[in-house]
Amino acid sequence: MNIYAIRAIYRFEMVRTWRTIAQSIISPVVSTSLYFVVFGSAIGSRMSDIDGVSYAAFLVPGLTMMMLLTQSISNASFGIYFPRFTGTIYEVLSAPVSPAEVVMGYVGAAASKAIMVGTIILLTAAMFVDFQILHPLIMLLFLMLTAATFSMFGFIIGIWADNFEKLQIIPLLIVMPLTFLGGSFYSINMLPDFWQKVSLFNPVVYLVSGFRWSFYEISDVNVTVSISMTLLFLCGCIGVLHWIFKTGYRLKN
Repeated sequence: MNIYAIRAIYRFEMVRTWRTIAQSIISPVVSTSLYFVVFGSAIGSRMSDIDGVSYAAFLVPGLTMMMLLTQSISNASFGIYFPRFTGTIYEVLSAPVSPAEVVMGYVGAAASKAIMVGTIILLTAAMFVDFQILHPLIMLLFLMLTAATFSMFGFIIGIWADNFEKLQIIPLLIVMPLTFLGGSFYSINMLPDFWQKVSLFNPVVYLVSGFRWSFYEISDVNVTVSISMTLLFLCGCIGVLHWIFKTGYRLKN
């Protein structure tokens, strides 16, 4: 394995983060802080507890996961789209670097940025809400697994998109609605039976539910099922990426 190539791609992407720190770090933290102020303090103070947890504390895992998803996709999709847009991707493809090493460099950087944002959001949340993490290792597992999985998904979107408009279609029209309907702001057990069953087809439900379990041991779905579904989606992304590099889809043609 070419460690030097992976490190070069990784470092290049991470340096870009510090050049756009307002967009990469500050913006999502400010947005999440506003969620805590509006939903946690203003609205949450008027709502009853959910499974023994205050509404403001209940929001913390959901909002963190929501920002983790969006940042993972955004960082990875733009990270690979921009080299395609400028034509510098051919320098990477012609170098003695395997597809796995290219993916590890770009996806690793995108996941690192997303985890960084998620960690900062948790620290920011502690300024507004009292919450606890009962299973920190499980929490870290979900944090890293989700960041890696959706960074791969964003990488696929960045290869598929052939203009800046398409780069935003899936995150805005599909991922964001699924995130809002995935239990970030409520428990799906609060829904009628029919809509509870419909919600189980939403993959974000498993991410939010498992992540919230690591905080309070409450979840809409069994934590083992949540991890299994996340791993299944990860394997699916790996399969798609293997096909993309094998065929050269939107890379070599």
